Amino acid sequence: MWLQRPFGNVSSLCIKLQHKSSVSIEYIRIFKSVSGNAPSLPQTTAMESWEWGGNVTLMTEFVLVGFTIVPRLRVTFFVLFLFSYILTLMGNVSLMTLIFLESRLHTPMYFFVGNLSLLDMWYSTVYIPRILTDCMSKSNVISYAGCAAQFFFSTCLCFTECYLLAAMAYDRYAAICNPLLYSLTMTRKFCIQLVAGSYVTGFASDIIHTGNTFCLHFCGDNRINHFFCDVPPLMKMACENTQGYQLILSAAVGSNVVATTTLILGSYTGIVVAILHIRSASSRHKAFSTCSAHLISVSLFYGSLLFMYLQPSSLHTPDRDKVTALFCTVVNPLVNLMIYSLRNKDVKDAFRTAVRRTIAPG
Repeated sequence: MWLQRPFGNVSSLCIKLQHKSSVSIEYIRIFKSVSGNAPSLPQTTAMESWEWGGNVTLMTEFVLVGFTIVPRLRVTFFVLFLFSYILTLMGNVSLMTLIFLESRLHTPMYFFVGNLSLLDMWYSTVYIPRILTDCMSKSNVISYAGCAAQFFFSTCLCFTECYLLAAMAYDRYAAICNPLLYSLTMTRKFCIQLVAGSYVTGFASDIIHTGNTFCLHFCGDNRINHFFCDVPPLMKMACENTQGYQLILSAAVGSNVVATTTLILGSYTGIVVAILHIRSASSRHKAFSTCSAHLISVSLFYGSLLFMYLQPSSLHTPDRDKVTALFCTVVNPLVNLMIYSLRNKDVKDAFRTAVRRTIAPG
């Protein structure tokens, strides 16, 4: 901001504002008290948007473009997302209930699976209800606070799932590489500590990431060509230089991804070495099958994240970003549900036992 004060009448003050800086309301108050003729401002808080000389400075709301504006397609999307959300909620609640009730599933592996189901259920809840609302709404407006809240919860759950998947990899490493010490290593207390540590670390990382993002000032066109508030479209709307922001973003996200990826790769390196030393082909197949579900989850989750955020900015297109984001937000929770329930022998046997017990309690 810079001020030009010509000599003469104080009321002819000319205030020129750069469109990339925030407005200092205090300056206006001072000038108004001196001349009584300073331009009046809307009664607004610092985070509300208002125009000065045709330049929008700050925003209070955004518009999510979503998937399509064609009414029939919006109805189709609504039905598909509603069905997937109901299936995700009912399936994950059923799986968590089964793990809690069936004693045969009271093992470290299924303790982690139950927590993964809880995360997937929350993850879907952050996105899909908003998608359903936008499919049936004409405005698709989301407030600044609503955008920040959605960003906060989605990032927190994403970071937490990174660490939980790493903990699950370590659990498989302990089961295959040190089977005789497995019960002593993966105690109930240690499993609870791993899960709690995943949530705490994810929350701490999220505080840094969200705070860093919403310290930016947003101006210009408030349309977000996406179905949720994400980093790439928000960066395009930033008024100031984002070089410092990108540095902190790379450090925060990179440290989490590198730490969890290193633990997962290290665990599976040990697992592969241990499996290769098993002489029996059936034993090798059994050992590998206990890791297959987790490998699929890790591949889909990290593959989607890396494709979304590590590709060059020149390759980012709105349609491609939306399709990739769908895998993280909608497809992954459904896939996790299927591989840990429909394709899991222990879970299917426990489900049959629970059904028989319900039908014939005697």
